Amino acid sequence: MRGDDLQQAGMFSYLSPEQRVPQDHPLRAIRRLSDAVFAELSPQFDKLYARMGRPCHVLVRHLHF
Repeated sequence: MRGDDLQQAGMFSYLSPEQRVPQDHPLRAIRRLSDAVFAELSPQFDKLYARMGRPCHVLVRHLHF
């Protein structure tokens, strides 16, 4: 390799999003809400995917807003 081997360890973060987002941050409320909505929609999502044998569909194409 030519040139100096400058390490850029400062570019990388080894904290999980769970560790990074404070407990009282508004994103946590949004996460709870979206988790509940997706859990309710999960049976409908299951119908869009084959049990086996063919590739899955791109889910976004099936969601009509």
